[in-house]
Amino acid sequence: MAPPPRSSSMAPPVLIHSAPGLPDTCALLQSPAAAASMSGPAAESPAAIQICRIMRPDDANVAGNVHGGTILKMIEEAGAIISTRHCNSQNGERCVAALARVERTDFLSPMCIGEVAHVSAEITYTSKHSVEVQVNVMSENILTGIKKLTNKATLWYVPLSLKNVDKVLEVPPFVYSRQEQEEEGRKRYEAQKLERMETKWKNGDIVQPVPNPEPNTVSYSQSSLIHLVGPSDCTLHGFVHGGVTMKLMDEVAGIVAARHCKTNIVTASVDAINFHDKIRKGCVITISGRMTFTSNKSMEIEVLVDADPVVDDSQKRYRAASAFFTYVSLSQEGKSLPVPQLVPETEDEKKRFEEGKGRYLQMKAKRQGSQGQEPQP
Repeated sequence: MAPPPRSSSMAPPVLIHSAPGLPDTCALLQSPAAAASMSGPAAESPAAIQICRIMRPDDANVAGNVHGGTILKMIEEAGAIISTRHCNSQNGERCVAALARVERTDFLSPMCIGEVAHVSAEITYTSKHSVEVQVNVMSENILTGIKKLTNKATLWYVPLSLKNVDKVLEVPPFVYSRQEQEEEGRKRYEAQKLERMETKWKNGDIVQPVPNPEPNTVSYSQSSLIHLVGPSDCTLHGFVHGGVTMKLMDEVAGIVAARHCKTNIVTASVDAINFHDKIRKGCVITISGRMTFTSNKSMEIEVLVDADPVVDDSQKRYRAASAFFTYVSLSQEGKSLPVPQLVPETEDEKKRFEEGKGRYLQMKAKRQGSQGQEPQP
């Protein structure tokens, strides 16, 4: 059986442990050099790690495949482990890496119940206060040995002090395999930093319910989920895991898509998820989703996460995260179906529709360009 593909900088991972501290079907692996040098807080940080877990029936979506939110949660867990280890690889103030942003993530192939997910993570760039992590997800059919790439994602983390989680610490330097790698990473860092700022400026918007909406309108399918943040949602330091938030966002986006199509739906991709502020234990979060754009065979859904610190009168409700999810409609046989066209009614809805259309055409042109095709109008 051939091992999953990885970059030349990733050494073959070795098993550290299985059950302790991880789900009962999970195993954690890291590079041999890192495993050999684990001798204390100043030990060399690993170049790459891999988490493995078998997919169980409670991981399934309505269509019977693994829920997209489950995969996003595993991606975040792998990124959090490797970035936290790197940020604590030198003697100094101890910290935990918090998720700040997830770049666009495409769901390249469905993962089935009973298959093993191999989630591999490696650090690709560090700035003064952030870490870029590249994550690949492979599915393995343990009966046939067939493996396939299901997801690729890029995540950004920031190190927060354990003494004061509002304090961002400096990231230890990272050794690059080639000089161009650092320059390419710096360009990606500047681009995502600018986009994060632009997204935050737009975050005054809220989703309001509309009585007796017409089918195929934005109001007809928009949905909200209210969740009280408990200890099981949080890190040991009292704020929500980024993966928990992403899973809830994917669930709401899926409800919006299903209400619009009234068919089976699956996550096709996730545009950049921006985490604007931490969500603490005890907050009540409202995850709201609304459809912004439809093409012939896909739907774009905007998801907003607002946090209400009900046990703290000194802090007002705030926007914690935002993202765009893309879904496709499937028949009972798993074939792609046409999507009912969205009917925007208000000026704001028409504006969001045109913005969504622009993102769709931009991504379509980029995908065709990567395949060596001429962009289609």
